[in-house]
Amino acid sequence: MKKKIKQVLQFIVFLAIGIFLLWIAFRNVRFRELADGLKTANYFFVVLSVTINLFAFLSRARRWNLLIYPLGHRPAFLNTFNALMTGYLANLALPRIGEITRCVALGKKEDIPADKLIGTVVVERAVDFVALMIIMATMVFTSGERIRQFLNESIFIPVKEQILIPAGQTWLIWSLVLLILAFLLWLIIRYRRKLGKIPLVSQIFKLSKGIITGLKSITRMERKWEFLFHTVFMWVCYIFMTWVVVFAIDNTSHLGFRDAIFLLVLGGFAMVAPVPSGMGAFHYIISRGLAFVQEVNLEDGALYAILTHESQVIMVLIIGMVSSYMIFRKGKEKEKKSSGEGLEE
Repeated sequence: MKKKIKQVLQFIVFLAIGIFLLWIAFRNVRFRELADGLKTANYFFVVLSVTINLFAFLSRARRWNLLIYPLGHRPAFLNTFNALMTGYLANLALPRIGEITRCVALGKKEDIPADKLIGTVVVERAVDFVALMIIMATMVFTSGERIRQFLNESIFIPVKEQILIPAGQTWLIWSLVLLILAFLLWLIIRYRRKLGKIPLVSQIFKLSKGIITGLKSITRMERKWEFLFHTVFMWVCYIFMTWVVVFAIDNTSHLGFRDAIFLLVLGGFAMVAPVPSGMGAFHYIISRGLAFVQEVNLEDGALYAILTHESQVIMVLIIGMVSSYMIFRKGKEKEKKSSGEGLEE
C-alpha cells in the first residue's frame, strides 16, 4: 500500500514539474499563430518521422536480444519488442521506471531473471551515452559558428559570470573542471575502501563496475558487428526522424542535417529532466535553441517541438498499449493453461 502511495505521489510531483515547464515554454508564445501553424503543417513528414522512429525501436529490440544471448537465453524477437514498448509506455507515467518495467515484463514472459536483464539495460544505456557524447563532440567541432555561440552564451558565459572569470579566458573554465575531476579521481583511488562502506557510494561503484564489465563483454560477443550496426543504425534513425519534421513547417524547412544533429543533442539533454517523457523541458529547450541558432520565431520553434514530441508520444501510447496487452495477456493465459494442466494431473 505504501509503495502504491509513493508511486502516486511521484507521478503527481513529476507531472507538476512537467506542467510548470510547459508553462515556461509557452508563456510567451502567441497561441493564435501556433494554432494556425498546426492547421497548415505538412503532416506527411510527421508520419515519416514516426515511421523512422519505429524502425529505431525495432533495431533497439534486436540489439537488446544480442545482449541477452550471452546469458544463455534466446527470447523471441516479438516478446522483446513488446517488452521494450511496454517500458516506453511506463516512462510516460514515471521517468526511468520503464527500464525496470521492460525487464520484469520480458523476464516473466521468457522465464529470465530480471536482475540479469537489468544488467543488459545498463550496458545498453552506457553504449548510448558514449554514442551521444561522440555525436555531441562532432557537433561542437564541425557545426557552424552559431551553434558554438549558443553553447558559449548559454553555458560558458553564465559559468564565467558566476565564478568571475574575465572575458576571453574560457580556457580557465576547462582547466578548473579538469583540476576538480583530477582531484575527485585522486580521492576515489586514495580512499576507495572507506568510500565503499558508504551505501550510496558503494552502489555507484558497483554500477560503474557493471558498466565497464558490460562494455568489455561487447568485444566478446559473437555478433558484435551486428550490435555495432544496430547502434549506428538507431542513431542515424534518430537524426533523420529529427530532421524530416523541419519540412512540415515552412519557416524551418531550410534547416540542414547539421541542425538536426544539434536538435537531437538538445532533445537528448531535455529527456534527462525528471518529467514524464521530457514534457515541457523538451519544448522549452528546442524552441529556444531554434530561436537562437536559426533565428526561427518562438511560435514556429514551439510548433516544431509539439509536432516532434507529441507525435512520438502518441505512437508510444498506441504501440505501447498493444504491446503491454500482448505480453501480459498472453502471459496470464499461459499461467491459466499451466494451472489447468496441473489440476488435471
